[in-house]
Amino acid sequence: MAENTRVVGIDLGTTNSLVAYLQDGVPVVIPGEDGSPLVPSVVAIEGDKTTVGNAARATLLTAPANAVYSAKRLMGRGLADVRDELEFFPFHLEETGDNAVLKVKVGDRTLAPPEISALVLQQLKRNAERYFGTPVTRAVVTVPAYFNDAQRQATKDAGRIAGLDVLRLVNEPTAAALAYGLDRAKVGTVAVYDFGGGTFDVSILKLHDGIFEVIATNGDTHLGGDDIDNLLLTIALDEIRNEHFASTELKDLPPALVQTVRKAVIDVKIALSQDESARFLIDLQPFTNTDARYTRELTRAQFDQLITPVIQRTAAPARQALKDAQLTPADIDEVVLVGGSTRIPSVRSLVDDVFRLSARNKQAHTELNPDEVVALGAAVQADILAGGSATTNDLLLLDVTPLSLGIEALGGVVAKIIQRNSTIPASATEHFTTGVDGQTNVAIHVVQGERELAKDCRSLARFDLKNIPPMTAGMPRIEVKFLIDANGILQVSAREQRSRQAAQIDVKPSYGLSDEQVETMILDSFDNAEEDLTQRQLIEAKNEAATILEAVAKGEKHAAWQQLTPDEIEHIKSAMLELEASVKGNEYKLIRRGIDSLDKKTHRFAELMMDSAVTGALTGQTMQAADDKLGENVTAPHSFAPAQIDESK
Repeated sequence: MAENTRVVGIDLGTTNSLVAYLQDGVPVVIPGEDGSPLVPSVVAIEGDKTTVGNAARATLLTAPANAVYSAKRLMGRGLADVRDELEFFPFHLEETGDNAVLKVKVGDRTLAPPEISALVLQQLKRNAERYFGTPVTRAVVTVPAYFNDAQRQATKDAGRIAGLDVLRLVNEPTAAALAYGLDRAKVGTVAVYDFGGGTFDVSILKLHDGIFEVIATNGDTHLGGDDIDNLLLTIALDEIRNEHFASTELKDLPPALVQTVRKAVIDVKIALSQDESARFLIDLQPFTNTDARYTRELTRAQFDQLITPVIQRTAAPARQALKDAQLTPADIDEVVLVGGSTRIPSVRSLVDDVFRLSARNKQAHTELNPDEVVALGAAVQADILAGGSATTNDLLLLDVTPLSLGIEALGGVVAKIIQRNSTIPASATEHFTTGVDGQTNVAIHVVQGERELAKDCRSLARFDLKNIPPMTAGMPRIEVKFLIDANGILQVSAREQRSRQAAQIDVKPSYGLSDEQVETMILDSFDNAEEDLTQRQLIEAKNEAATILEAVAKGEKHAAWQQLTPDEIEHIKSAMLELEASVKGNEYKLIRRGIDSLDKKTHRFAELMMDSAVTGALTGQTMQAADDKLGENVTAPHSFAPAQIDESK
């Protein structure tokens, strides 16, 4: 591979980050300045000096206000999303007025999370350039599979700030499967369980003839080893506070003490992955001016009991991914463990239970270092995008979008255009119309989620399709196209087909939107499925009733009305009154019966109007004029419009 085509793979992690490349067909991690392949995702700023990695981690203990860590947990999030963790952070968080973008005060600077991540990426870029002796400007960067649009966009922003052309965002579990897939079976179904420092993902993939096809994904973008650390940290700090800082609130303890205890907590957690017990031994002299120490022994059994609520949160997404893939544990040929948190024995026991490995005489794959496997897979994808080698020529990566995408339709219901777990890149088109006569502007509201009503989904963007020629409601034909690229980032366009008026938007959500709603969307959609469906049916029935009532009322001015018998007119009027009465209630079946009744009783009336339109066309009118004339009186009963229509426009 020529040097000017060099593309590296980067795992931008919560705890550690890595950069890798493919060497002679084998993915290799590039060492950092200190020789370690892991670069801690910690940034320290002291005056004009910025450090990243182990040197910055040391600053956490000596000058914690000058260092920031776990920036990945802040990406694409607002202050409300991380409020519960503020007491542990040595840095100050604030929101700006611009789209509620979260900012971090570190040293003398105030930075957004993408800027902090950019500093980590710049360090990885320097490591690679030192290793190769040439500039490195292109990269594949991994993200949690369940990152939403805001978080993905924030990651791409970080790459751009770092001076990197991010060719592709690859889901972390998919990258891990690539790393394992180079020398594994040609065919099989694989589950990748990725439990890292700040995020959790599980993906189900089918491998066949070099194609890695993701068929389902699920997870939690705010669940990881940090939650275990914070749990133990709270216990240790509370005991220290009660004995030595009795009058001090937990949040007011010295930041350096909090970081000292946090380091001890991480050491104990790591030790308990191998040993049956571990001991806290923390010198409190610098903080109490005494010879006090904090000592405590923690057994693995106690540790397992404490962290059970955290690790159990991974079970439901794993089972949901199986359900979405329409598979059972028996259908899974291999399970791959990714992320440092999968070293914890109780985590491995949970995986064994969820996928029933022992019962099938199988074991999860841990041959590759769980801290490195994502970066190794990113290197494989980087090689594919750089033009490929003999090793990767026959490999193809097909990923999926984790949540459905659509627009808000008339009455607040969601018209889903791209379904969740659709293979990306993907595009889909749906057609809509207006709901108001003479309407020249349509406001299009793009949403993401699984619920039936837009108010229960996540708002992504709004844009206007303007200058539509005024027409009767139902006459415009508005084509809405969704295009989601290989990074999972969405572009939406709308075009009125008669006038050719068009508009489009690249969906770039603000960073401050709550992620909690996104993470619970799928579970909420199941919990509320019956109620959501009932509301949707009611709204759509009322919309349809209003449309047909308006069409018949307009039709009374048509010459064909005079051709009806008095009995026919009386039956139509009676059916209209019955339908109008049912619309005032909330029973969609009654409304639907009323629609069917009116439809049957206006059948001959519609035939007479059609005959009139055709006769007009044959006696000199253009077919377009006849079509428009017909459209003034008969509106398709199932037409519905993008919501939030401004009727005054």
